[in-house]
Amino acid sequence: MRTQLIIFDFDGTLGDTRHMIVTTMQMTIAELGLPERSEAACASTIGLPLVRCFGTLFPDLSEDEVQRCADTYRKIFYENLEAIHPQTFPHVVETLSALKEQGFTLTIASSRSHASLVQLTQDLGLSDCISYLIGADNVEIAKPHPEPVLKTLEAMGFEAGQTLVVGDMAVDILMGANAGARTCGVTWGNGTREDLEKAGADFIINSIEELIEIVNDDD
Repeated sequence: MRTQLIIFDFDGTLGDTRHMIVTTMQMTIAELGLPERSEAACASTIGLPLVRCFGTLFPDLSEDEVQRCADTYRKIFYENLEAIHPQTFPHVVETLSALKEQGFTLTIASSRSHASLVQLTQDLGLSDCISYLIGADNVEIAKPHPEPVLKTLEAMGFEAGQTLVVGDMAVDILMGANAGARTCGVTWGNGTREDLEKAGADFIINSIEELIEIVNDDD
């Protein structure tokens, strides 16, 4: 089947949010008096739901303590939006606009909250291109479970065979594969090419413009 639906991850795929996420994590850790964690350690959890991020960084914390971390992170995140302004990666806006103009349906499935997705896509000029958003609070089971993709398919009326999932982390690739969709890894985000290859990505691209050729080359 020809690709008609493209489901994007957000952080590390469309939005260059690494600095903001890591800064917010480290501010959260400091505010709660937890042991410091390096930039690399914080960045390695990007793509996971917040409670899993902090649970990974601090495996000895209780469920309630991890939830407190997540709640504190959200508070600081919205404060940081005033001072730290995330950007899209190069050519993201132009490529999404071109894909929409060609008739593709574009959606986002992210591990961040739905509210933050709405705000960020508006702030970054992406909202006119995106038809549907799924955040961590819209699903029962997070990536790499296929639920975000399956809910998108149901909402938008497409089949897995018509779908390409695009992301920078192994969890994105596994989520798409577990739903029966094709997958495309991107090398400019937070994951490595090796991680994407191990996860079984059908395609791996070095610039988002390459996506146009991929989705137009499968008739």
